[in-house]
Amino acid sequence: MHNRLLTVPQVADMLAVPEHAVYRMAREKLIPVIRIGRLLRFDPEALQKWMAQGGKAFEGGWRKDA
Repeated sequence: MHNRLLTVPQVADMLAVPEHAVYRMAREKLIPVIRIGRLLRFDPEALQKWMAQGGKAFEGGWRKDA
C-alpha cells in the first residue's frame, strides 16, 4: 500500500512549525516537496529520511531560478 502524501498543515504539525515556515522551507529547497500544480505535497518517507539526515538542504525544491 502506498503512503498518502501529506499537506502543508500536516507537515507543519509534524515539524512543530507554522505553515508559512513550511512554505518558506519548500521555496528555499530545504525540505523535500512534490509540486502538483499549485499544491505542495510531501512524501512521508522522504520527510522521515530528511529528518534522519538532520534536515539538510534538499535538491528537489520547487523554487524557479530566475
